Amino acid sequence: MDKNTRNEIVKLSASQMAEEFKSGEISSRELVDAHLDVIESAEPHINAFLKVSADEARSQADAADARRAAGEELAPLAGVPIAVKDMIVTKGIETTAASKILEGWIPPYDATVVTKLKEAGMPILGKTNLDEFAQGSSTEHSAYGTTKNPWDTQRVPGGSGGGSAAAVGAFEAPLALGTDTGGSIRQPGALTGTVGTKPTYGGVSRFGAIAMASSLDQIGPVSRTVLDSALLQETIGGHDPKDSTSIPSPAPAMVAAAREGHKRDLKGMKVGLIKELSGDGFQEGVTARFNESVEELKAMGAEVVEVSLPNLKYALGAYYIIMPSEVSSNLARYDGMRYGLRVMPPEGVPATAANMMAYTREAGFGDEVKRRIILGTYALSAGYYDAWYGSAQKVRTLIIEDFNKAFEQVDVLVSPTSPTTAFNFGEKSGDPLAMYLGDIATIPANLAGVPAISIPAGVDESNLPVGFQFIAPQQHDDVLYKPAAALEAALEDKWNGPVWQSLSTPWLGE
Repeated sequence: MDKNTRNEIVKLSASQMAEEFKSGEISSRELVDAHLDVIESAEPHINAFLKVSADEARSQADAADARRAAGEELAPLAGVPIAVKDMIVTKGIETTAASKILEGWIPPYDATVVTKLKEAGMPILGKTNLDEFAQGSSTEHSAYGTTKNPWDTQRVPGGSGGGSAAAVGAFEAPLALGTDTGGSIRQPGALTGTVGTKPTYGGVSRFGAIAMASSLDQIGPVSRTVLDSALLQETIGGHDPKDSTSIPSPAPAMVAAAREGHKRDLKGMKVGLIKELSGDGFQEGVTARFNESVEELKAMGAEVVEVSLPNLKYALGAYYIIMPSEVSSNLARYDGMRYGLRVMPPEGVPATAANMMAYTREAGFGDEVKRRIILGTYALSAGYYDAWYGSAQKVRTLIIEDFNKAFEQVDVLVSPTSPTTAFNFGEKSGDPLAMYLGDIATIPANLAGVPAISIPAGVDESNLPVGFQFIAPQQHDDVLYKPAAALEAALEDKWNGPVWQSLSTPWLGE
């Protein structure tokens, strides 16, 4: 196909692609080929993908086309291609978690979410880059090179799911799956001008998601529109008996809520501004776009009040004890014994199991992963468990209670997604604490297990995207989608179209 046709195709929303596929205006094979062509052009600039599964995607697209031709009932996103974060296992496709310690590992099974994608007839374009084992806020910690931000390739795309967000932002994929442990879907969404959603903990199966911090991890959608995110979350959500933390109830009606939001009527909705997530530490451009967005919510009839969550000031500290502790436990399985990398001790060093494990982990894990393993092992050690890990869990309970009290007053809570826009490569890599502060607005939702969504709120004075975050009560993910879709529509009017229209895309020949 010619360049103009390709560009028109890849700039459609996923819902538009699905409609055109079902009507017969376009085939799934054409959708896949258009995106594979963009991937070939964009990857030298972006490096969003660790593995492109072109043959598999074309085969899955042909199967979707055959189902349509046979008159079979089609799923809402049938025929629409998708990328998958390399933290999620895919049968027959290498899965590394962006770590050398898993290089070459081909999973013998699919994650539940991947099974659901295949059942829905959604071709898988490939596996996206991330911070190693999802540990980072910039995708600078991948063992396979950094992912660049499509808005400025000298800047980070956020993390850990920078690959998924960059792929969607650069039109290499209309949709992607990410994992969110402390903001790893929402924060890169904010930095790349994409929509990132963290479902309620347990609302989407984690079976087949490589564990980082099991009480915090959650798979969720990456998209360019709120409706697309709702469609994808309904596709992958629901109870899974293979996941002991899966909620035994059907997914709420998120698509209907998003469509209702397009009417831009928020009368009767009460919105809470989180007092603790504003002011010092937030860039001027971020604050300006946030305040403008709040005014748009008011103009659509929402009542906006300030709400205090007093224990949120302890969230970052609690998270960076709980998360490394769970990392230390989960990553103990990577020992060189059963699968993945194995490095034997050098000549002169006894060839014991302990030495083999030590040399394997030294070679296989990067610095950030080692840092968190050490922190977590210390926090869980005898004599420190109660003082550190136990205390952090008590703080977590207080934060959950803060959210519960807040939701007695309001329907949704709002804040900026990230205190800054995308920063330059290397700017924070030498200062881990500065990097960790970038997740200050996203971490609380993971600690409380509540759903949250980040949508683009425009760009700052440097033409870099800014994110706006909605947070809803547990198991009320549908409550997110109405105001998010309403604000998205209002901001498109304000900015004369979607935020991505101001993105320069030389890889598309534009």
